[in-house]
Amino acid sequence: MKCVGFLKIGMVLAGGVWLMAGAAQADQSIIVQSTTSTQNSGLYKHLLPIFKDKTGIQVNVVAVGTGQAIKNARNCDGDVLLVHAKPAEEKFVEDGYGVKRSDLMYNDFIIVGPQSDPAKVAGMKSAPEALKKIAGAEANFASRGDNSGTHKKEKRLWKASGIDPASASGKWYRETGSGMGATLNTGVGMGAYVMTDRATWISFKNKGDFKILVEGDDDLFNQYGIILVNPKKCPNVKQAEGQKFIDWLVSKDGQKAIGDYKLGGKQLFFPNADKGQS
Repeated sequence: MKCVGFLKIGMVLAGGVWLMAGAAQADQSIIVQSTTSTQNSGLYKHLLPIFKDKTGIQVNVVAVGTGQAIKNARNCDGDVLLVHAKPAEEKFVEDGYGVKRSDLMYNDFIIVGPQSDPAKVAGMKSAPEALKKIAGAEANFASRGDNSGTHKKEKRLWKASGIDPASASGKWYRETGSGMGATLNTGVGMGAYVMTDRATWISFKNKGDFKILVEGDDDLFNQYGIILVNPKKCPNVKQAEGQKFIDWLVSKDGQKAIGDYKLGGKQLFFPNADKGQS
């Protein structure tokens, strides 16, 4: 009987150790507040399995517009912030919500539209001038209208053009309040011009007769940054695991993994972590 008792105790202790090990393993996860463009492009499907194989850390991505991602991180709903609106990112750090901002990678924005090109902007090198022509022709333009990084950039370009499209809201200027993929679907459906990041466009399946009409303007540069949410503001932040993710992404191996991601032979993101941080 004593042997049975010892056996039962041993099983209970072993079970407890197994449960504790399981709980520790389950805790090896972080939340990254990020953008629909990085998610829709398929980048995370490429990167995250590599990172998990190396570290055992599971990365769970919340993909929303940059404005919402920053808001979520300010509410301590995440461990790492990976977005593309540098002034807003720097303000996030300045306000004490982020530890440090580092450049991670870049691509560019483009303006796409129907083959018919009613505003005749094809081949233009100035994005503000192209937007001015679109407004002058009152040609349909679909905007995300969601305070995302893409929307923030679009608003700056409209300002540079001298046009306030808000006055035409609901007419030729349509705000979808949606992510990049959904806005592209809307644009294609109604024959509207759309400003999109190139990575989402390359991975987008429902192009119809749409093509890239405006590209190559320096103002269309699209920088992504990465920030650890500050544990002093948010005690729930998994600092060690989050920093491991950041350190890997900005390392030689992580940067190579970003550069290696291609669709149809086209590179979607260009690593530049060694170029700057703040």
